[in-house]
Amino acid sequence: MSVALPQALFFTGIDWASAEHAVCVLDAAGKITARFTIKHSAEGIASLVRRLARYGDPADLPVAIERPSGRLVDLLLEAGHPVVPVSPNAIKTWREGEVLSGAKSDAGDAAVIAGYLRLRYHRLAPAAPYCDETRALRAAVRTREDLVQMRVAATNQLSALLEAHWPGARAVFADVESPISLEFLTRYPTPAAARHLGHKRMAAFLVKHGYSGRRPAAQLLARLHGAPAGTAGRALTEALQDAVLAVVAVLRALNGAVKDLDRSVAAHLGEHPDGPVFTSLPRSGQINAAQMLAEWGDCRQAYDGPDSVAALAGVTPVTRQSGKHRGVEFRWACNKRFRRAVTTFADNSRHASPWAAQIYAEARAAGKDHPHATRILARAWIRVIWPCWVNRVPYDPARHRAAAALAGQTPNQSAA
Repeated sequence: MSVALPQALFFTGIDWASAEHAVCVLDAAGKITARFTIKHSAEGIASLVRRLARYGDPADLPVAIERPSGRLVDLLLEAGHPVVPVSPNAIKTWREGEVLSGAKSDAGDAAVIAGYLRLRYHRLAPAAPYCDETRALRAAVRTREDLVQMRVAATNQLSALLEAHWPGARAVFADVESPISLEFLTRYPTPAAARHLGHKRMAAFLVKHGYSGRRPAAQLLARLHGAPAGTAGRALTEALQDAVLAVVAVLRALNGAVKDLDRSVAAHLGEHPDGPVFTSLPRSGQINAAQMLAEWGDCRQAYDGPDSVAALAGVTPVTRQSGKHRGVEFRWACNKRFRRAVTTFADNSRHASPWAAQIYAEARAAGKDHPHATRILARAWIRVIWPCWVNRVPYDPARHRAAAALAGQTPNQSAA
């Protein structure tokens, strides 16, 4: 991040907590000027802003905090303070060097954070201020991603439950979380419930629920009967029915919530000024385009260039060198959501862009595995997207020199 920090005479550290925050203000010499606590409430945060205003212009009063987001951070940014997110691991290591006794308290942690900010000020970067459209899109996208992960967990739980007590129901349909599979489990939650299920009933069930698969009823029945026998005990059957219906209800609710958020994400993406840039990319799709934009952000001053974006997305390696040893390693410290979004796009793009397919193929030919080759392609795409994003110009393969050259065309204007 390259948003410049102003010259500062006072440095504030906040030890965040769910109910009460410890605050410490240091002057330029490292002397404690103020130390107090505030409640995590509207009045508490307002009092913090008022007390910090006594020391000068908020733009010249940086605040360090271990939590990079939340209402406290939002309100400090709205008040004009540069907010500097600091790594909890870095603060832990710093505390061990500063507090030799090993003592720990909230007030002490706030002082450590303020001291870290004062002494490492020239190496730190403030949180990038995002517009309302980006924050709205990020809230919808991240919530959707969390719900998808919850759905994966619930699906795995249902699969394990069926595998343990009724393998046949797990084998009938390819996806146990699909609507038709959930309907089947609702109607036949146990082996006993499906005891009299025959070809005619299965065919009628498929017609009733609009089954669109290509497998006939006889084949689905063969899958059901070909699996190991399920639970037969009365008590266990009752418990299995309750458990299966409970997990099915959770999956139905999650499926509905994800669909609702799909519509919300698409709506907010359409309202975002940078939306056309990301939706113009080959095979990006509405959801994936929104994921990339939500994590990339809209602050042009937040990055030195495309390499900074690639580092944030975790698609550039890290070089470690000591003496005669030199190694290039996978980058662990990054925005994990951003990496998933950009590598997913890169993998999809190679099926629509000959240029992307060529870069991927060259990486594989050089001995890179699929994830590594995808990261190489993602890094190349970031360099292409960068000028489009900076200038708010949608991607056009005819203006992309490398893509146009591969297609035997003459680019009318360079976009990359």
